[in-house]
Amino acid sequence: MHIESLKIRNYKALREVELGSIGKFAVFVGSNGVGKTTLFDVFGFLHDALLYDVRDALARRGGFQEVVSRGEHGHISVELKFREDDEGPLVTYLLEVGDDDGDGPVVEREQLKYRRGDRGQPWKFLDFTRGEGIAVVNEEDYGKKGVREQRDKQRLDQPFILAVKGLGQFQKFKVVAALRRLIERWYVSDFHITDARGSPDAGTAPHLSQTGDNLPLVAKFMFERHRKGFDQVLRDMAARVPGVAGVEPIQTEDGRILLRFKDGSFKDPFGARFVSDGTIKMFAYLLLLNDPEPHPLLCVEEPENQLYPQLLAELAEEFRSYSSRGGQVFVSTHSPELLNAITPQELFILRKRDGFTSVTHAIDEPNVRSLFKAGDALGALWRQGLFEAASQ
Repeated sequence: MHIESLKIRNYKALREVELGSIGKFAVFVGSNGVGKTTLFDVFGFLHDALLYDVRDALARRGGFQEVVSRGEHGHISVELKFREDDEGPLVTYLLEVGDDDGDGPVVEREQLKYRRGDRGQPWKFLDFTRGEGIAVVNEEDYGKKGVREQRDKQRLDQPFILAVKGLGQFQKFKVVAALRRLIERWYVSDFHITDARGSPDAGTAPHLSQTGDNLPLVAKFMFERHRKGFDQVLRDMAARVPGVAGVEPIQTEDGRILLRFKDGSFKDPFGARFVSDGTIKMFAYLLLLNDPEPHPLLCVEEPENQLYPQLLAELAEEFRSYSSRGGQVFVSTHSPELLNAITPQELFILRKRDGFTSVTHAIDEPNVRSLFKAGDALGALWRQGLFEAASQ
């Protein structure tokens, strides 16, 4: 999956934001409170709205009035343009959510359409308003010359359920089901070191949770089912974290799984609670990035926290490598070291004016572009505060 552009309207501080030419690896930088977390929460909101429903997703964020931009009374709107693969058609997914007085939030508009090339009318595979709309039933004819879509009227149980969720459960709506699977597999990190140090009950967990609380279970799964990938994680750990000679998931007598770390300087391994925060976090990231079933989208906030600064350039390369294998990666950061490892084409700058966020592509800012071309690293420009000056 490759998200190429994103439009957001009336989502908290993102009153009117549009991002274009988004690469497979994109980094977002800005001062505290400028809206980086809010930008990533848009993807979390779409993910929650699909897994549950729009009302539940908004309730988790304080309700519609807490999410809609201050002073605005219109709809919350998110539009994604993406391709499922490099050769695939351009897909547009639009979601507009309104607040029906007395009845709560509803889906005012949900649309899914495909366009192959720059000419011709796109096929609208979905077009719904408040739980009712049309869906294409001859998907297999898409792309055939002279063939138009055939539409059937459909009705959902409730006006606050996404059509992608409802119809995506049926085999005849393959395009809708594909989008549903993509959004279900998004990973929006909310990693907590304390949770990752735990020792959960024995079980199976093939994928790292957003908080990292199942880290030992994922390590056990990789160790037993994907040993080649696990061994790669260990090699990367040994190269990046001095002293770490190995990691092994162990089942205790009372049925819990814990991690034992081997330090080359000591005879006996020791538990996760005795190793540094940075070691735990690097191990979690490497497991995530070596998942045998890559997520179509990773959103990772401030990976530099708890990590040695010198590791960040290598971590940036790990993210870039992951994106080259098919999973898109969005990273927010304050780290000059991480910024030094990327290009203006990969960087988006967030600023706040009059209480609302704006986002610009660094490659579109002449000052940033010329300084980078002259040999200045992006981290140095960020440290000097020149990103703010670039927009003046």
